[in-house]
Amino acid sequence: MSSDDRDMVSRLHESYSRIKSELSRVIVGQEEVVEQVLMAMFCRGHALLVGVPGLAKTLLVSSIAQTLELAYRRVQFTPDLMPADITGADILEMDPETGQRKFRFVPGPLFANLVLADEINRTPPKTQAALLEAMQEGHVTIGENTFELPHPFFVLATQNPIEQEGTYPLPEAQLDRFLFSIAVDYPSEEEEKEIIRRVTSPQESQVSMMMNAEEMIELQAVVKRVPVSDHVIDFAAQIARSTRPGGNDVPSYIKEMVDWGAGPRAGISLIVAAKAHAVLRGRMHATTSDVAAIALPVLRHRVLTTFNAEAAGVKSDDVIRMLLKDLAPKEDLQI
Repeated sequence: MSSDDRDMVSRLHESYSRIKSELSRVIVGQEEVVEQVLMAMFCRGHALLVGVPGLAKTLLVSSIAQTLELAYRRVQFTPDLMPADITGADILEMDPETGQRKFRFVPGPLFANLVLADEINRTPPKTQAALLEAMQEGHVTIGENTFELPHPFFVLATQNPIEQEGTYPLPEAQLDRFLFSIAVDYPSEEEEKEIIRRVTSPQESQVSMMMNAEEMIELQAVVKRVPVSDHVIDFAAQIARSTRPGGNDVPSYIKEMVDWGAGPRAGISLIVAAKAHAVLRGRMHATTSDVAAIALPVLRHRVLTTFNAEAAGVKSDDVIRMLLKDLAPKEDLQI
């Protein structure tokens, strides 16, 4: 890396510490969730936040948007939501002077830097597909016209893992578009007391801007330039390939517990996220320990367990942890 890139890495590490400190004014705990959301954004990726209601997922996303000075929109996904409701639509208007009629495009809520897709599994596949096209291509198509979305552009979607009645689960191919699947868990006892204390007090906390969109784009480019050794790439590829039950050299428990393994996008995501993980810690290169540290959010939505494994209470996280213990160099393993 050049000396300018090294300076940018140091700057990003310092900015990351300040952003976390600023977010802690409104978000109690959830440090791992905050880190993973920010990592996804510095990787130019999207994230799926999975957790029961009331865990401050919406507050976290809106607070991050304020901290990074990003244009923010929230879309509440419902069964009657149509693609045009999120992408925008052509409106027929009449010129009051000439009397001529013409179409004018009215942008939808997708035209923002940070879009919160709240309860994404509650809307039909047609609308889900419109959102996921924007995630992949960075633009929307209305009729014969294509409209570019703002840059940077992130989608943070939420799901409730408990209530599945009346939902439309995302297909595996669409889940694969998310860089991370982030598990949002309950707070600890002390954190929950602090949450109650803050919410019921008359004083409201506000977050300040720590970075803007232009700085975010610069730092994203630095993360992409972080060097990675061949043995780290080999390790990421080995993890991804070892999740596929049809392979010849995979562990026996993979064949028994995994119905469908991760595709090539998983290996790419492991390396990209490992770069961000290293940079946020002030390091100039990614290691196998960085790959291991981000393996769970990268792989949990890409590894589908069998019915027998689910019946035995084995989840994809358990399978991934077993793989990491088998494959990771012991001196590097940090999970």
